[in-house]
Formats: sequence, structure tokens, C-alpha cells
Amino acid sequence: MSEGHKLLEIFVGIVFALITYQIYLHQYFKGTKFILVRSSIARHTADCNDLNQHIEELKSTYLHVKSTDYGHSDLSDTSHYNMRRRTWQELGKSNRIHNCSASVLKNANSQPFKYLCKYFDIRVDEETLSRFEHVLNNFAAAEQGKYLLENERNHIISMVDDNIPRIISTLSKKRLTRELGFQPIDLSNLYFPVFTFHYISAGGNSSAKCDIKLDIENLDKFIAYLSDLVKFRNSIEGQRSLMTSSLREKIKRRDNYTCQGCWLSAHQVTNLLLEIDHIMPLARGGLTCESNLQTLCWKCNRTKGAKVLQAQ
Repeated sequence: MSEGHKLLEIFVGIVFALITYQIYLHQYFKGTKFILVRSSIARHTADCNDLNQHIEELKSTYLHVKSTDYGHSDLSDTSHYNMRRRTWQELGKSNRIHNCSASVLKNANSQPFKYLCKYFDIRVDEETLSRFEHVLNNFAAAEQGKYLLENERNHIISMVDDNIPRIISTLSKKRLTRELGFQPIDLSNLYFPVFTFHYISAGGNSSAKCDIKLDIENLDKFIAYLSDLVKFRNSIEGQRSLMTSSLREKIKRRDNYTCQGCWLSAHQVTNLLLEIDHIMPLARGGLTCESNLQTLCWKCNRTKGAKVLQAQ
């Protein structure tokens, strides 16, 4: 038998095996045994998906920050010569991109927070500080929550692992997860807002940019920066704390990692997402201070948030 015939037989064998396996998968996931397995963890799956949706809501917290709007225009090259202004097409129109001079770019790289405030119209006042603290609180909960969620999902799947054929749990884990009813978990950090200072030379032949990503670490630093500049009302001077990652952890530790609403504890419930809540909401005059902060599980915090919105 020629080498070509051998390769053809191998190829046909592989294709046949793949088709056979796909038919096997289809029949298994439609079968009674798998339906019973899926039903046995349906409540846990629903809880996971509920938490997943809550985390996505936390990640979508809006900053209300954008570059100063100088109006709209269209740039085109009408030169009679074959100019290569290759970087002109990079000129951004996004409200998170500020097209600037080389000197502004250099200064933004040296003093990112100062120039972020100046060119993205961020007012340095109590309201802005509270808004960024709120964003940090939600983003920090989302970051912790997505890994707790992944751990919980894997734990639930392990509960029924003995009832799943080994070949499926090994070769088709993603599909198994989907067929069990779990929604996809987004573990990326793409939701962190990025503000860009973009320089393009007059000739359009060179460009540079400075990105300021407001991730957890940078938000902590930015909140401290704003706090140093904000002139607080005399009535709250000395009473107010900064909502930082360290304060969030301090409140959880004070409350012994226990929800002050339903009293579920992270010591008892594996992968319990705990959040920090203002007892008296900021919208009703509450302060960010230790006496006005409490630990709530994500379900109690979401329930309280819904009640506050209904009352407004």
C-alpha cells in the first residue's frame, strides 16, 4: 500500500471517529441519565447564574467621564502630492481619547491623575470622590466575585463528576458546562475603563500615546489623590473615611466575614461573595465612615439596593 493510501486511511479514520463522538455527545446530552444529573444541580446552577448576572452589573458601573467635547469635524488630505500621512487615520473620536500635543502627552505620562482631571473634565469635589469610591467598591466586588463564582461552578460540577462519562468531562468540558446550564463566566479585565492621551505629529508620520487604566490599584491611588485636593464641608471634616480596598477588607474583618443581613458567614459557606454597604445610603446623606458601613452578602446587598431604588 502506498504512503498516500495510508495517509488517506488515517484521515478517514480520524473524521469517522470525530463524527461518531459528536453523535455520541448529542445522544448523551439528550438522554435521561444526563437530564437527571442536570436536574439534581438545577438550583445550584440557577444561583451561579444569578451571581454571574450580578457581577456583570457591578462591572458595568458607569463613570460619567469623557474627554472635553470640542465639536465634530472631518479630516481629509487634499494634497496634490502623494503624502504618506499614515498616522492620521489613527485620530480617535472616542470620548475616552484625548488628541493632544507632544508636551501634554509627556506631562500626562508624568502626572496622569492631574491631566486626567484636566482634560477629561473631572471636577475635584465631594460628589466626584463619592462617585469614584462607588466605582471602586463595585469593581473590587466584581474582581473577587468572578473568581469565587468560577470556584463555585467547578465545585458544583465536581459534585456530579462521577455520574459523567470520563471521556466527556475530559474532552468536552466547555460543552458539558454549557449543557448543565451554566452561563459563560467572563474572567477578563476588559471592563476597566482606559483613558488615552494620543499625540500625532503635524506631518502625520509619527504618533505616541499614554493609556491610563483605572483598575483596582489605580482607582485606589486616584481616590487618595482626589481626597488630598477636595475641600470637605466642615460638617463632615474628620468624620469621613476613604472607600479603599484596605477599608473594604477592614470592615469585612470587623464583621467577621459575616453578612449583617442574613448572617451567612464565609467561614461556613464556601465561595460566598461579601460586599460593603452604606447603612444610610449616600443619596440620603450617609457618610463613608466605619460606623456607617457594614458587610452584606451579594444577595442581601442587591435586595437592599432594589428597595432603595423603589423608595426614591
